[in-house]
Amino acid sequence: MTNKTLVFACAVAAAIAGNCATIVDVTGVGLHKKKTVSISVTGAGSDTYAKTLRRNLELTGCFQVENGGAIKVTGAIGGTVTASGAGRSVGAPTPAGDDKSIRMAARRMSDAMCAAMSEDGQKGFACDRIVFVSRKSPQSSELCMCYPDGQDVRQLTSDGKAAVGPRWKDAKTVYYIGYLNGGQQIFEHNVETGERKLAFNLKGISSPAAISPDGTKVAIAASFQGNPELYVLSGGRYTRLTNTRTASEGQPTWSPDGTQIAYVSDETRHPQIYVVDVATKAKRRLTSKGSQNVDPDWGADGRITYITKRGGLAQIAVMDPKAGEQSAKLVTSPGSWEHPVWSRDGRHLVAGRDKALFVVDSVEKEDGGDEPRQLFRAAGNWITPTWIR
Repeated sequence: MTNKTLVFACAVAAAIAGNCATIVDVTGVGLHKKKTVSISVTGAGSDTYAKTLRRNLELTGCFQVENGGAIKVTGAIGGTVTASGAGRSVGAPTPAGDDKSIRMAARRMSDAMCAAMSEDGQKGFACDRIVFVSRKSPQSSELCMCYPDGQDVRQLTSDGKAAVGPRWKDAKTVYYIGYLNGGQQIFEHNVETGERKLAFNLKGISSPAAISPDGTKVAIAASFQGNPELYVLSGGRYTRLTNTRTASEGQPTWSPDGTQIAYVSDETRHPQIYVVDVATKAKRRLTSKGSQNVDPDWGADGRITYITKRGGLAQIAVMDPKAGEQSAKLVTSPGSWEHPVWSRDGRHLVAGRDKALFVVDSVEKEDGGDEPRQLFRAAGNWITPTWIR
């Protein structure tokens, strides 16, 4: 445990006892400056609130919680909590309730502080849910959901069959591939009500479905006309974008403007990332370094994150597709990384490694970036996360 952690723990304990304040401080670190914050919140549930707020603020990479911080969070559970400092003030009502509702209030405060007080107006993501898969066996896996702080994990399905490839369709619904009726089918699952319906029933095998930015089209790789090819579904019609009879396509992801799709193809016998223009069907190869490049996700700021395998180990990379592969940065050390997905702040990713899930900072360490942070620690095989944005 670091000295800063000890200072924060003592500050929280003292604050609860009414002796001192917990402080959030933001100091300059590298090119990405962190502001220090102290937290002094009273009332029942204040310890839960302080721990949750601290966790979420530090996940953003914009704040550092320690005693005597420049930004002070004060108030009481059951009243109003206010963050003041750096020439700005943010307040939010914080109703009394159970631990779950208090954690939610702390997440909302974290997002409000990020929007108002971060160095470059970085968006907060504390309230943005992550859906992932709990793999029980090759034949059985279930959808689950939690928040980026790793709390309030909830199982969404209980079918005892495989559920794979979740992708957010909208703010309440995810697409996923299910095997409820024997073969592959793509379902829509409402994460709030639990309602489920069949979205696509395609013959053969298919990839996860990716919704276009405007919500009107779906990209999917499917084998109903032979080997898996890339298609766009719109208004009940299928438009085929690729025709590589000796290869398989998969893992589509849309460009922010909806005009292009990045995907994976093994037409060179080694999986690589390609980009296809939706209107013209013209394609270009995007990657070539490493034995394989897979799991692309195209972020809102135009950058693509993906997994590159080099020397037998996998790393998360980030590139600007306009500049090409020479712009790629490796943002993790080598390991068993898989399936990185952008958050809406354009800086962080959620990804899997060693049967666990992590929030990964795409900012390099020398520029003020953080080490990957594990969402939660629990026995199991947690894979293929997708982050709403």
